[in-house]
Amino acid sequence: MSILSRRLLLGLSGAFFALSAIGPAAAEDLRITIGYQTVVEPSKVAQADGIYEKALGAAIDWRKFDSGADVIAAIASGAVDIGYVGSSPLAAAASRELPIETIFVVGLIGESEALVARNGSGIEKIADLAGKKVAVPFVSTTHYSLLAALKHEGVDPKTVEILNLRPPDIAAAWERGDIDAAYVWDPALGQIRASGKVVVDSAKVAEWGAPTFDAWIARSDFAAENPAAVTGFVKVTGDAYADFLKAPEAWSTSSEQAAKIARLTGTKLDDVPLLLKGYVFPPLADQGSDAYLGGATVKAIAATSEFLKEQGKIDAVLPDYAKYVSAKYVAEAAASN
Repeated sequence: MSILSRRLLLGLSGAFFALSAIGPAAAEDLRITIGYQTVVEPSKVAQADGIYEKALGAAIDWRKFDSGADVIAAIASGAVDIGYVGSSPLAAAASRELPIETIFVVGLIGESEALVARNGSGIEKIADLAGKKVAVPFVSTTHYSLLAALKHEGVDPKTVEILNLRPPDIAAAWERGDIDAAYVWDPALGQIRASGKVVVDSAKVAEWGAPTFDAWIARSDFAAENPAAVTGFVKVTGDAYADFLKAPEAWSTSSEQAAKIARLTGTKLDDVPLLLKGYVFPPLADQGSDAYLGGATVKAIAATSEFLKEQGKIDAVLPDYAKYVSAKYVAEAAASN
């Protein structure tokens, strides 16, 4: 499966056998700062269980961010070593030539991100957004999807009052009645959906030719200095995905996995299984293939960058995005299985 194109900076981080290269003394001193988001995905279980710390033999500072834009800003400042972002902020960051590498494709986004209209707003379809207040985190995957949906349906974005709000602010604005609709992800998505209806989700927008994905990225200097740690991080993440993929139905509302994800993300427990189904999670063995880091991810970043430039969100598109994607770490992690 290929990816043809979540979240950046407008103001503007192998395998177990390789981990031995860190060495006991070095491992004791290794500290890693990881920027994560409240997205429902399998590696949250490994995070909750402290598996990353055990596997890498490192002290990890987990920092929660509300958007990919914030993650990118933290990575650009050197405050975060590894971070979770979406394809839109990733493309914008690469286009600005920030020192980053894409090290793992989390998944293709589907129903886990959606445009929700408030009950009674009069919004039944995309065309009804004209003249309405719609909130979205700017330069996020949902922003990209919103603009793509408007373009597909022939709606001029200038006729829509698009507001730049982070997910927690979207939930608050929704409660106050300040906005008519919002395109967002959980836990805000679950909160607003309780009193609204889904107009379109990212699975449908992907069918319209504008798919989005999430990814883990690393700061280039950190990866160069700590390659075994990056490979180890990828290995743990891949193992978490394998646990889910071998029996996704077991991650039900009564499972320990769903409970851990709900606690860590703030998502309603009942929503966790549905949100997990809202992604296509590629296994570790496929990560380095042409469908992902081995080729299509580079093309996806380029295609997203072209769209962002067309929308006036970035100034220029680079001739090549290959340096911002690395299949090295997934290859090393997969080789240890």
